[in-house]
Amino acid sequence: MKRTGFYHYAMIVLVCLTSFTIAPAQKPTHPEADAKKETKPAAKLPFELTVKTRPILNISLKAEKAKVSEVTQELSKRLKVPIFLGTERQNELLTIEFSQLTLEPALQLLSPTVYVDYEISPGEQPKALGIYLYDANQGEPPLTAVVNGSTQSMLIEGNTEDGVEPEAEAGAEEKEKPLQIHFKDNLLTVKAKKQPLSLVLLKIGEELGIPVDIQELNSSAVIDADISKLPVEDAVRQLSPNIRLFLRADLTRAERRALRLVLAEPAKTTQQNP
Repeated sequence: MKRTGFYHYAMIVLVCLTSFTIAPAQKPTHPEADAKKETKPAAKLPFELTVKTRPILNISLKAEKAKVSEVTQELSKRLKVPIFLGTERQNELLTIEFSQLTLEPALQLLSPTVYVDYEISPGEQPKALGIYLYDANQGEPPLTAVVNGSTQSMLIEGNTEDGVEPEAEAGAEEKEKPLQIHFKDNLLTVKAKKQPLSLVLLKIGEELGIPVDIQELNSSAVIDADISKLPVEDAVRQLSPNIRLFLRADLTRAERRALRLVLAEPAKTTQQNP
C-alpha cells in the first residue's frame, strides 16, 4: 500500500512599524557570503538511473555500492509502479552497470527472484501494475497483491431434459459442439461458432481456473473464433478489443500465469458538433 503524506508549513513574519523612533545602524550584510555559508551542495546519489519511454521503455543504471532499497525507490517513482522488496534485499549493496535494457532484462539483473503483474489490453503495450524483487527462497507473492476485483461473474449450466445421450454418440457430439475450449501446456485453444463473447470468456475462465468479471452486462456480441494453441495473452487479443487480461510473469522460471479476465464496457466516443 502506498502512503502519501502532506506536510503543511506555516511561516510567520513579524513586521514592526514605528513613526517616532529611528532604527539604530545595522551591520552591512554580504549576500554572497551568507549564501555560501547557508547553501550546502546536495548529496550526490551513489547511482545514475535513466528511464526512457520512447521508442520503447528502456532503463540504464550505473551504481557503485548503492542500497538496493534506494535504487528501487527511485525506479518505482520513475516507472510509476509499486516495487516490493524482499527482506534480505532492503540493505543489500548494489554495484552494477547496464544501458538501455527493456524492463524485464533490467529487473533480472537487480534480483535473484522477480515477478511482474501486468494488465494486457489489445492494441496497447503491457502495463506493469506491480514489481516484486524477492529473495531467493521467499516464495511467490499473493495472487491478489495488486490485481484484485470486487465482482466476479459466474457460469451456471445444466440440462433440464431427462435421461442421457447414448455413449456411442458422445464422440460425434463433442466434434460438433459450437464452443470448445482447451488449455494444455500453457497454450489455449478456442473454437467458437456464433457464441456470445461473455459465454466464451466465462468458459475460458473456468478452464484456466481464474475469476472473470463481465462488466459489459448489456453486451449481445456474438463471435466466431478459431484459435489453436496460443499463449493466453495472444489468444484473448484476437477475441475482442474490450478484454482486459491480468497476468503474472515469473521471470526466474520464464513462466506467465493468467490471474483475471475482465470484459469492460466499450470506450465511449465523444461526438463533435458540426
